[in-house]
Amino acid sequence: MIGSSMQKLLEEFKTFALRGNVIDLAIAVVIGATFGKIVSSVVDDLFMPFVGFMTGGVEWGKLVWVLREGSGAVPAIAVKYGSFLNTVLTFLIVAFVTFLVMRTMNRYLKKESEKPAQPSKEEVLLTEIRDLLKVRGGK
Repeated sequence: MIGSSMQKLLEEFKTFALRGNVIDLAIAVVIGATFGKIVSSVVDDLFMPFVGFMTGGVEWGKLVWVLREGSGAVPAIAVKYGSFLNTVLTFLIVAFVTFLVMRTMNRYLKKESEKPAQPSKEEVLLTEIRDLLKVRGGK
C-alpha cells in the first residue's frame, strides 16, 4: 500500500517537473540570475566610478554611518547606506532595461499580428472554386 502511494506520488512529481512551464521557468531563473550579475558589474564597475568622479571621488559602496566605533574585540556597528544606494541603482537599471526589452518585444509582436494572415493552399483553392461556381451559376 505504501509502495503504491509512493509510486503514485513520484509519478505525479515526474509529470509536474517535466511540464514545459516548469522547465521554462527554471531556464528563466538561471538566465535572470546571470543577467543580474552582468547588471551588477555594469553598475559597480562601469557606472559608479563615473558617479564617484562626478561627486569628488566618493566611493558610494563604502559610505557608512557609524553608530558605535569598534574597540578591541567589539566590532563597530554601522549602517551601510552606500551599499544600499548601489543596490537601489542596480534595481533601477534592471527595471529600465527590462522595460526597454518588453517595449521592443511588444512593438515587434504588434507588427507581426498586424500582418495579414496568408491563406493556406486549401483556402486559395476553395476560393477559386467558389468564384468559378458563382460565374457559372450566374450565366
